[in-house]
Amino acid sequence: MSLSFEVLKTDATGARRGRLTTPHGVVETPFFLPVGTQASVKALTQEGLEELGAEIILANTYHLYLRPGHELIRRLGGLHQFMSWPRAILTDSGGYQVFASKRPRLAG
Repeated sequence: MSLSFEVLKTDATGARRGRLTTPHGVVETPFFLPVGTQASVKALTQEGLEELGAEIILANTYHLYLRPGHELIRRLGGLHQFMSWPRAILTDSGGYQVFASKRPRLAG
């Protein structure tokens, strides 16, 4: 299955409702996007995420690269398997964190 996005409804303000189809499920927009920076949503259990109706989780590629590392994630079957999350995952590049971590710190 490939990725697709379908606009279901628009209104006069420009707001729209849509459907994002991914290989790991359908995500209705707008959606609640919990952040699992290092493959874990810190304040919620898997059951809690499911009860909230979360259809997708955000993960940060740079943080995952630092810890636990891409080789471990690969050996364990990929990010979905590592996270035990069967639904869609959105990853960002972590570019901000890469450059933010390289900035010199000002003395206190």
